[in-house]
Order: sequence, then structure tokens, then C-alpha cells
Amino acid sequence: MEYLYIGMSDEIEEVKNMIEDTLTDLKSKDIFVELRQKKSNDVNFLEVEISSENKLNSLKIHIANVLSEYIIEKYEQKFISRIINSNYCYFNSGERREILRTALNNVLGVEEKNIFNNLFMLRRKNIVAKKLLEYFETSNEIILDGFVTFRLKDYIKELEDVVDKAVDDYLMEKEYREFIRLLKYFVEIQEPKFDTVHVLVGYDNRYILLDHNRKEITNECIQDFINEVSEGEINYDDLLVSSLITLAPNKIYIHMTKQIKNRELIETIKNVFYGKVIFCSGCDLCLVNKVSTNEVKITDYMHK
Repeated sequence: MEYLYIGMSDEIEEVKNMIEDTLTDLKSKDIFVELRQKKSNDVNFLEVEISSENKLNSLKIHIANVLSEYIIEKYEQKFISRIINSNYCYFNSGERREILRTALNNVLGVEEKNIFNNLFMLRRKNIVAKKLLEYFETSNEIILDGFVTFRLKDYIKELEDVVDKAVDDYLMEKEYREFIRLLKYFVEIQEPKFDTVHVLVGYDNRYILLDHNRKEITNECIQDFINEVSEGEINYDDLLVSSLITLAPNKIYIHMTKQIKNRELIETIKNVFYGKVIFCSGCDLCLVNKVSTNEVKITDYMHK
């Protein structure tokens, strides 16, 4: 018989349950164990007894994988919060909460699960599991509290990088919100030059603007901006936003939205003209705009 001992100051029932949930996997590898809970000097121990010969190393690998999942689940948010409060104490409490939310979303995929979240989670788990296996090379007894505090410097460094990125993301988002607030102010102080403006995607990611009578107003809207820069320097996404702000319409119809490759542009227009943007799901303008990529001018269609 050989033994592994896992100890912690908190209740160890959850670790025991996690190992019990994987007993089938152990048996498939001819590893047969018994689990017993003990207590010594205010430390709760889980005794893992293995009756299979020459299987202790395989058991250690398995236990390391289980414990790495437990450590990430139970300690990660605490570590991230501690790093934020220590390294970025100059942010106020509300800002630190926002940074924490961003960091947790980046590592856990709280808002959106994707392959990056899964790969990053696997990387962190492997770092912790490797450290556990290194520890098990010299000892069959582990106190999780001490191990987490003193043996996970590489893991903590990963989380510090996560927090640094979350701070950058937060500052960029804060700057973006301020930028949107300023643009909304510009729109609010202007008298609408047109009640309605239609936006269509033209050639080479340029945009075509029409008034409520479907008369093209693109040139008169952008000529001042065009005069200030050379042709090669024109950013047509920025030009569209500037034109719409100058026009300050009460309604903006955006046609063939899927043809607009810059999704941030859509979000910016929605935020600046909140409640005024309508996305067309299909109309005659959308139809003619489809064939405009074959160099059929929309103005030709308008004059028919």
C-alpha cells in the first residue's frame, strides 16, 4: 500500500468529491484507491490509499490534474483581485471592480467562450499541474495553502500579465467612452441638416449618402474633408462618421450592413446616434447596392 496526503485549512470535502468523480478514469488505468478524511493540528487531510502496484506515479499525475483544476477554480479570482489591489491601488474602488470584471472575462470567458479562453485556461492548468508534479517528486504529502502561497510564482506571473492587459483594455474602453460622449455632444448641439440619411456601401469600402428623397448627397457632405487630405490618406470609415456628425440627422438608415467590414464602425455609429439608427433588412436600395459592385452607379438607378 502507498499513500498520498492532501491537506488544507478549509474543508476538504470538495477535493474529495472531485477525485471521487474521476474514480472511473482511475479504474480504467488499473488504479484502485480508497479515500479517507482525517484531521491533524487544525489541518483537514484527505488520505489517498493506492492498492495497485507500481501505479503511484500515474496516481500523482492524475491527482495533479484534479488539484490544478481545483486551485484555478478556488484561488484564481482571489489572486487576480489581490494583484489589482496591490499593483493598481491608485485606481478607485469602482475602477478596480471594472478591471477585475475585464480580467475575469479575459481568463474565464465569462461573457463569451472562445478557443482563446480554452487554450489559455489549459496553459494555466498545465503550469499548476507541472508545479504539483515537481512537488510530488520529493513528497507524498502536500498542504495546499502553503503550496499555493509559495510554489506558484510562474502561475502568478501569468495572472499579472492578465491584469496588465485588463488595465490596458479598461483604459482603452474608458478613452473610447469619452470619445463617444464628445461625439454625442457635437451631434446634440447641431441643428439637423437632414431629417433622414441613407448609408450604402460603395466601391472600395467608400460610402454613399442619400437624403430622404434618395438623392445622393455624398459629394456635398465630404468635399470639405477631401480637400484637407490627399486621396491616399483618406480613411473612409472616419469620413463617414464625420459626415454623419456634420449632418446630425434624426434618422440614419444603414443598408447592406453585412458589407461593412469594420464592425467597430457600426458600434460607433450606434453609440453616437443612439436610438436613431435603423438597419435595413432588405429593400430596393439594398438590391441595387448589390449590383453596384459590378460598377453600376447608384445615381444611374436613381435617375431612371
